[in-house]
Amino acid sequence: MNTALRLCYDGKHYHGWQKQKNAVSVCGTLESALETTLGRPVSLIGWGRTDAGVHARKYVANFRAEHRIPPRKLLMALNSRLPPDIAVLEARPVPDDFHAINSCTQKEYTYRLYTARTRDPLREGRALHWPRPLDMERIRAAARDFTGTHDFACVRTMGTPVKSTVRTLYRFDVSVLDDSVAFAMRADGFLYNMARALAGTLLWAGEGKIAGIPALIASGERAAAGPVLPAHGLYMTGVWYGGCGLA
Repeated sequence: MNTALRLCYDGKHYHGWQKQKNAVSVCGTLESALETTLGRPVSLIGWGRTDAGVHARKYVANFRAEHRIPPRKLLMALNSRLPPDIAVLEARPVPDDFHAINSCTQKEYTYRLYTARTRDPLREGRALHWPRPLDMERIRAAARDFTGTHDFACVRTMGTPVKSTVRTLYRFDVSVLDDSVAFAMRADGFLYNMARALAGTLLWAGEGKIAGIPALIASGERAAAGPVLPAHGLYMTGVWYGGCGLA
């Protein structure tokens, strides 16, 4: 049986999603809860890596194991064995060919920051404090220029090998509420550190440090783009699958 799980987590105390030998990960914690529940070893396939400290509002993983536990009871059993900063929101059977990585069609990350003059302890670890003036019109213009199909080499950090640095950024929305700012980016895929580098480049654009995004993209020069922002402001907020109700 192929089962998909939709979950959310606070990544503050985890070394990312990916299971690791010498660090606590979201995948390893969830696999332990699954193995206790099912009484057998289970291997989870997660949508993709998230770095240490990155959060997820919506994350999808799947596993294959024979069991007769109804989805609602499986959900309740897992949540009773998980720590408070990880929650399974949905469990459902999916077709045999469903694969959390390969079946995914679009992904969304949101970077959150706030511009108050003093830091907010209640947002510590969940949003970046950026107490400097930002030109929101410049930021919105930069987001529009990044939208579309481009070679995103200028915002890629060397890491996982890829065949191509071309990606399609379907949406890049900038929203402001009081002193809170959010950059929501939806794409067919993200390069290593691409989301945090895009957010950092928007901040530089908002401070007048970048002359033009089209020229930056054409250059492909990583050194000309903005910094990779800290992980604690990044959230995985959307993942889409066609026809299986997990959007």
